[in-house]
Amino acid sequence: MAAGAILWAMTRPTMHEALFIDELRGEARRYRELADQALAQVDDAGFFFTLDAESNSLALIVKHIAGNLRSRWTDFFTVDGEKPDRHRDREFELEPEDSRAALMARWEAAWSCLLETLDRMTPEDLSRTVVIRAEPHTVTRAALRSLAHTAHHVGQIVLLARHVSSDHWHSLSIPRGQSEQVNQMMREQFAARHGAEQPRPDASAATR
Repeated sequence: MAAGAILWAMTRPTMHEALFIDELRGEARRYRELADQALAQVDDAGFFFTLDAESNSLALIVKHIAGNLRSRWTDFFTVDGEKPDRHRDREFELEPEDSRAALMARWEAAWSCLLETLDRMTPEDLSRTVVIRAEPHTVTRAALRSLAHTAHHVGQIVLLARHVSSDHWHSLSIPRGQSEQVNQMMREQFAARHGAEQPRPDASAATR
């Protein structure tokens, strides 16, 4: 095989890269849904509530995530992910214009920017380089960095929303004491969906 053909074979996108992008899209949407479900259970007082003077309210976490995602994912492939018009420190300050409606509009726009970019992303894009604060990143690293950062703050949203909602909270995960029931339900659903029995033990294992 010619050297050029070998290089092409080594660098061309694979099904694993396409699968990786699909997983990124799925996880981003899962975290968005989790945060939205938590925020929907909080009234306006809870949205702006802070545990203490050094803690962030849900409003400020929403503001920060929105600012971060907008900056990172606007012109993702061509412009530094830390945009000149981003003022990160102000994302942790509640300003007069920061109503719940205004902050949620920023939230919506920022998530749309992320998800639309991921929806357009192709396996070929994973070989590109993007820049964040002048530091080169592979697209894979930049995407994982952004998703991990977002997941960290979504966890904060769920925890704080659970706290301020108190007895009105509806669990977004497996309720306490119901793990085994849910596991069994999932096994039954998987078996029915795939039209197959549960995997049988390896007969040879008994003789090992």
